[in-house]
Amino acid sequence: MIAPRPSPSERGVGYNAGIMSRDYQFTSESVSMGHPDKVSDQISDAILDAMLAVDPNSRVACETMCTTGLVVVSGEVTCEGYVDIPDVVRRTIRRIGYNDANMRFDAESCAVMVALDKQSPDISQGVSEGEGKHAEQGAGDQGIMFGYACRETDSLMPLPIDLSHQLVAKHAEVREANTVPHLRPDAKSQVTVRYNADNTPAEVETVVLSTQHGPEWNDNQSGLSEGIIEHVIRPVLGDWWHDGITVHVNPTGVFEIGGPHGDCGLTGRKIIVDTYGGRGRHGGGAFSGKDPSKVDRSAAYMARYIAKNVVAADLADTCEVQLSYAIGVAEPTSVYVDCQGTAKVPEAAIESAIAEVFPLTPKGIIDSLGLKSPIYEASAYHGHFGRTPGDDGSFSWEKTDRVDGLKTAAAADAAAH
Repeated sequence: MIAPRPSPSERGVGYNAGIMSRDYQFTSESVSMGHPDKVSDQISDAILDAMLAVDPNSRVACETMCTTGLVVVSGEVTCEGYVDIPDVVRRTIRRIGYNDANMRFDAESCAVMVALDKQSPDISQGVSEGEGKHAEQGAGDQGIMFGYACRETDSLMPLPIDLSHQLVAKHAEVREANTVPHLRPDAKSQVTVRYNADNTPAEVETVVLSTQHGPEWNDNQSGLSEGIIEHVIRPVLGDWWHDGITVHVNPTGVFEIGGPHGDCGLTGRKIIVDTYGGRGRHGGGAFSGKDPSKVDRSAAYMARYIAKNVVAADLADTCEVQLSYAIGVAEPTSVYVDCQGTAKVPEAAIESAIAEVFPLTPKGIIDSLGLKSPIYEASAYHGHFGRTPGDDGSFSWEKTDRVDGLKTAAAADAAAH
């Protein structure tokens, strides 16, 4: 039973509360595939994919730590098949671009330690269909998950995080093509956008891009900056580029030491980069290394799927969805929609339409989005959201194939009330 909803004036308007009457700035960041935390995320998801490839019913909670010359893989897994984990680790590191011993972390020479146990039977009885006291598969844990969408970009993502992701993706492309020579895999981006009082983006004010590089650039940071602006920043910004923009490339100066040699990396430490760049809210759960029985991941994907379809259906210009679950229980404990003052039909009608159109049990989410396939490694870099759905089933939560159903259901509910 959904409680009566307070009016927008009583509850504020989401993250915009208190700033609706003036221009304001908002900043988001992203990190490259070579950032040490992202290296860990990709290893964890590569192991997950390898296990799902041999056993689609694998239960995986895989954590990775990487540092100078060492990768440690730990966690709890149950998989009815063999996976050569050290080989998966080295293949992933090689793909990322750590293939030179001079970086003091590379695919060939790093040690790989594996410390994996089986999933707890107490958890298994609650999340395996037909086991325990619930006949249907229950949620792998309690928790809250949020999804978000808005009209600022074609991908229905907020502009600051969308541009930040594009910058590190372009950095990887330029590095791999050797367009700017001697770049190394570790990099970070940050974009500040000025918004009008009506919450529409006005202009990009500041761009920061820090990139690891070889010693060849140590005494020529101005030349490196020129190359990064020409081949990375200006192509990504496109029409958002203007003469008054502030650009910082490697603002601290030399950035030769980086990657896992410069900082220890851990799975799950970039949850805001992975989602919406600080726009909307976050339930706190990380994604990488978790099989889809963990609603931290699968329900967050479903919440994005719902929010994106709501906006694509023109039911609202902004939509945030919250789902919550109890461990071992199939149905969500709550479903909440906040359109932040932009709803074009009553939000209660949108909530009713969501319940009618989208399956929200763990099994329903997994089946509707095809989440038992090995599709996760690509999501562990350049963001989990705002991506293009792939022919292999990856990024299925970015489809807008429920628009017609939502429109019909929301119109029927609104008419009935």
